[in-house]
Amino acid sequence: MSRDSQFDSLLPPLRLDRRAFVVTALATGFTAATGHAAASTAISTSADGLQAGEVQIPVPGGNMPAYRAAPQGGKSLPTVLVISEIFGVHEYIKDVCRRLAKAGYLAIAPELFARQGDASKFTEIARLRAEIIDKVPDAQVMADLDATAAWAAGNGGNPERLLITGFCWGGRIVWLYSAHNPNLRAGAAWYGHVRNTTSPIKPQDPIALAGRLNAPVLGLYGEADAGIPVADVEQMREALGKGSEAAKQSQIRLYKDAPHAFHADYRPSYRKEPAEDAWRRMLDWFERYGG
Repeated sequence: MSRDSQFDSLLPPLRLDRRAFVVTALATGFTAATGHAAASTAISTSADGLQAGEVQIPVPGGNMPAYRAAPQGGKSLPTVLVISEIFGVHEYIKDVCRRLAKAGYLAIAPELFARQGDASKFTEIARLRAEIIDKVPDAQVMADLDATAAWAAGNGGNPERLLITGFCWGGRIVWLYSAHNPNLRAGAAWYGHVRNTTSPIKPQDPIALAGRLNAPVLGLYGEADAGIPVADVEQMREALGKGSEAAKQSQIRLYKDAPHAFHADYRPSYRKEPAEDAWRRMLDWFERYGG
């Protein structure tokens, strides 16, 4: 089976070549709609010893901005695609890339909403969803992630050690990309929705693709998540157990009393102990499968 046929056959046709870019550079600071840009808990990771900053990824229609961080002078590095929340590649996501780079990875976060608009400028989450997020096709995201992986492979990354992680909206994308890319080694999905996510341009829930994973995924969820019922997470766990070898290798970790976005250290939802434990588990997971 070809690289794209397993997943793309489930998606409607998409003309990426005619969609011009609205955003050509990354935002600075935190996205306004988060409402918590000055949170005192926000972690700040130094870029000392790293090659870190904005890069441009060639994709159909133009160049997509992305944030890249990697150990200075590193070659053939294991690569982590970092997928943002609905807020885009703002300071929190950039810092996540730097944390991964400190652990020895080439981490790259593409601005996957760049064709639809600038997520950083919105102050209301409802408007952000309606005007940008709900207009981003899954097929577009899969193609842009393939382009990001190709760029990384030509700029210090090892294509045979490709990994992915994502938060909230990005957590859902982790599950989908594992079903899409047969070259992926592993993924870590932070509280990504697994059902009731479909629309004409988002035709499949992660739970429907659970049996088709190409790489094992570590799902990191909170029992107190008001938006993702524990029952949905347990159904995902059950679906994984009936799926492919990679699906059966996948694991889900539920953290007691942890809300949605428990890793987002710049927001009141942050929970230090589960966030740190989940981060360690993710790094162990990547080491095990991405080596």
